[in-house]
This record gives sequence, C-alpha cells and structure tokens, in this order.
Amino acid sequence: MSNLPPLTTETIWAILNEDIDDATVNQLVWSYLGYHYDSLTGQWDIQEVAPEWRDEYPEPPNFIDSRSATVKLTRSIPPENKQLLKEKLGFKGYKIGDFGPRQTRRATAANWLLSYMPIRFS
Repeated sequence: MSNLPPLTTETIWAILNEDIDDATVNQLVWSYLGYHYDSLTGQWDIQEVAPEWRDEYPEPPNFIDSRSATVKLTRSIPPENKQLLKEKLGFKGYKIGDFGPRQTRRATAANWLLSYMPIRFS
C-alpha cells in the first residue's frame, strides 16, 4: 500500500471519474482508517484502527462490494461534511442511468476521504 496516490482533490476527482481502480480506492480508505498490512507476518496491523472499526472489521472491508461497510463509512462522516463533494468540488453527481451501487460507493469513499483531509493535514 506504499504506492498510494497522495490525498489531494485531484485524487478525489480521480476516484469519482474512475481513473483510480477499486482496489486503490479501498486501500486509500483503509490506510486513513488505520489499517496497515504487515508483509512480514502476512497479517493486518490494526493497532491504529478506531475500536468501532476494529471490533466490527478486524480485517479491512471491501467498501466497493460491501453495502454495510459503506453505510458505516457514510455514518462516520460528520453531518457538516456530508455534502463536501458538492460544496468543495462542485461535483454534480452521476447522470441517471450512468451509475449504480459501485459508483455510489466510490462517491462515498471519495466524500469520506475529502472529509478526512482537514484532519490529516491539520
């Protein structure tokens, strides 16, 4: 996971525009949630993961495939940050017929990461 793109608005747009693959989107979220893979032991180091995530997901969930994990991610976004994609980036959403659960979950991941950026860089 060391080859992850930087957490920037360009990366958020790349997630929304599907220029970054699903695996990398998951890895970005995992990293900022505190999940780190230890290649020596072949296990996930979850010491930095908040208890509410660690207890339910001792291994990082696939946010693109798991509705319940994405719902939990959505609920973890502070209410004042729920519309950041629209407010900060001017993201208008996807056109009807051009999106499905996968795109919606990618947008949730993008919004969570955008919400996390001020915390990360403060």
